[in-house]
Amino acid sequence: TAKAGKMPEAEKMRQCKQEEEQQQKEEEREGLIEFYSSYQELFQFFCSNTTIHGAIRLVCSKKNKMKTAFWSVLFFLTFGLMYWQFGILYREYFSYPVNLNLNLNSDRLTFPAVTLCTLNPYRYSAIRKQLDKLDQITHQTLLDLYDYNMSLPQRDWSTLSAQKRSSRSLVHHVLRHPLRRQKRDNLVNLPENSPSVDKNDWKIGFVLCSENNDCFHQAYSSGVDAVREWYSFHYINILAQVPDAKALDESDFENFIYACRFNEATCDKANYTHFHHPLYGNCYTFNDNSSSLWTSSLPGINNGLSLVVRTEQNDFIPLLSTVTGARVMVHDQNEPAFMDDGGFNVRPGIETSISMRKEMTVRLGGSYSDCTEDGSDVPVQNLYSSRYTEQVCIRSCFQLNMVERCGCAYYFYPLPDGAEYCDYTKHRAWGYCYYKLLAEFKADVLGCFHKCRKPCKMTEYQLSAGYSRWPSAVSEDWVFYMLSQQNKYNITSKRNGVAKVNIFFEEWNYKTNGESPAFTVVTLLSQLGNQWSLWFGSSVLSVMELAELVLDFIAITFILAFRWFRSRQKLSPPAPPLNSQDNAAFQDEAPAPSAPHRFTVEAVVTTLPSYNSLEPRGPSRDGEVGHE
Repeated sequence: TAKAGKMPEAEKMRQCKQEEEQQQKEEEREGLIEFYSSYQELFQFFCSNTTIHGAIRLVCSKKNKMKTAFWSVLFFLTFGLMYWQFGILYREYFSYPVNLNLNLNSDRLTFPAVTLCTLNPYRYSAIRKQLDKLDQITHQTLLDLYDYNMSLPQRDWSTLSAQKRSSRSLVHHVLRHPLRRQKRDNLVNLPENSPSVDKNDWKIGFVLCSENNDCFHQAYSSGVDAVREWYSFHYINILAQVPDAKALDESDFENFIYACRFNEATCDKANYTHFHHPLYGNCYTFNDNSSSLWTSSLPGINNGLSLVVRTEQNDFIPLLSTVTGARVMVHDQNEPAFMDDGGFNVRPGIETSISMRKEMTVRLGGSYSDCTEDGSDVPVQNLYSSRYTEQVCIRSCFQLNMVERCGCAYYFYPLPDGAEYCDYTKHRAWGYCYYKLLAEFKADVLGCFHKCRKPCKMTEYQLSAGYSRWPSAVSEDWVFYMLSQQNKYNITSKRNGVAKVNIFFEEWNYKTNGESPAFTVVTLLSQLGNQWSLWFGSSVLSVMELAELVLDFIAITFILAFRWFRSRQKLSPPAPPLNSQDNAAFQDEAPAPSAPHRFTVEAVVTTLPSYNSLEPRGPSRDGEVGHE
C-alpha cells in the first residue's frame, strides 16, 4: 500500500520537472521580435556590441566609478562637439553658396546691336514755331541774370497771329516756373547788396509749386545745367501739347551717315531700324533684326562695323544741343538703347575705334539668388516692347509710380494704357510732383531698385576706345571732296563736319561667368560622414545601430508604460454603486473586499515547494498512507 502510494508522488515530481524544463526552453527560445526588460539591459547590450568607438568603456569600467564617469563625460562631450559641427554644416548648406565658373569659349561671335544718334532732337527750323516764345523768355532771363544778350534767329511774322493765343498760355506757365538766383545756404541771412556776396555765391534754379502752393526751389550749382534743365522742362510741355510731335521728325539716313560697312560689305536699309529720342534726336540701330544677324568669324578692325557720320551742327536747337558730335551705344539685340545710361559721344574730326569683349553671365535662380528668368515673377509691368532687363524694369516702375502719384506720364518713357503725357495746361502741378517723386526714386523710397531683380542670363560688352585725327592734314582735301560729291552736301566746317567710328571684336574668345552649387546633398553627406568618422571612427552601419538604439528605447518605454497602466487598473477599487439600495444589496451578497485581495496576492507570490519537500517525511506520513 505504501509503494502504491509513492507512485503518484513520483509521477507528480517527474511531471513538474518536465514542465519546468519545458518552460525554461520556451524562455530561452528566440522570438521574432525581442525587447529588453529594462533600460539598463538595453544600454549594456548596446555598449558591449556597438561598433562606435569608446562605447565599450562605459560598460567594462563599471566597477571603477571614476573611469566610468570620465568616459561618460568624454563620450557625451564628443557627441556634443560632433553635432556642433553638424550644425555648422547644415547652416552652410542652407545658405546656398555658389561656385563661380569661368570659361573661355572660341566660336563665331554674333555681332551686337549698335545705336547711333544725331544729338539733335529736331531741326530747329521745323520746331521754331513752337519754341519761339520760349526762346524769347529765355533770352530775357539770361539778360536779367547774367547780362548776356543771346542772339535769336529772325522771327517769322507771318505766323505770329496764329501763335498769339498759345503764346499767352505758355507765358503764363513759364512765368509760374521762373528761372531765378538764390543765395547759398551759408549766405541766406546776408542782404543781396552785401559786398561779401559775390556772383559765384549764388545758386540758380527754378521754382516748382503744388496745387496747394507748396513750393520748393530746384537749384543747381552750375548755371549751364540750370538753364538747360529749365529749358528742357518747358520743352517737354511743348512737345506734349503738339498733337503729332512725330510729324516734326525728318529721318534722313543718307544725310547723317555717309558710309556704312560691315565685314568689308556695304550696309543697306535691311540692316538698321530707326527711332526718335526727344533729346538725342534721330537714332539708327544696326544689326537689330533677329532674322539676319551679323556674325564675326575673325577679330580686328577690318571685320567689324565702320561708319562715317556727319557731325556738323547745322540747324540745331541751341539751348538743347550743347554737344557736338554723335552718340553711340553698344547693346544686345531685343534690348532698348538707353542712350543716357550706356552711350558715349563721338568727337567730330576724330576716328574713334571701339574694341569689344563679350562677356556672358549665367546665374542660378531659385534659392541660390533672387534673379529672374524672364521678369514674369517681378511685380512691375513691362512698358517696353522688349525682353526684360533691369533698366527696363526700373524705368517702367518709375513711370507707373508717376502715373499713380501725379496723374500723368513722363514724356521720355513709354505711355501706359489709359494714361496721357504730362502737360501743365492739363496737369498744373506735375513738375512739382515729378521732382519730388524723382528724389524719392533716387533714395529708393519707391522700392524700384528692390523690386527689379537682375536677369539670370545677361550679355555685356566690355568696351575700350582709341582716338586719332581723321582725316589727316595731308588727306582731308580729297576726303572731304569725295564725301561732298558722293552725298551732295557742302561741308562748311571741315574739321567739325564728319567723324569716323569703328566697332569690332578685340579677340575671338568670349568669357562666360557661370554659377554652380557649392554645397550639394552629396557634399553635405560626405562632410557629415567625415565628421562622424573623425569623432567616433565609425560608418553608416554605426549610424543604423544608433537608430536601432533609439527605436528600442521608444519601444521599451511604451511597453513599460502599458504594464504600469494595466497594473494600476487591476489594483484600483471597483466603481461606486449608482444608489444606496444597490450598494446595500451588494454588501449583503458579496464578502468584504479586503480579504480576497490579500488571499489572491498571497497565492500569486507563494513559491512552489522544493523537490525535497515532496518526499515522504518519516513514519507519520507512511502511517497516514497505510491508513488510507
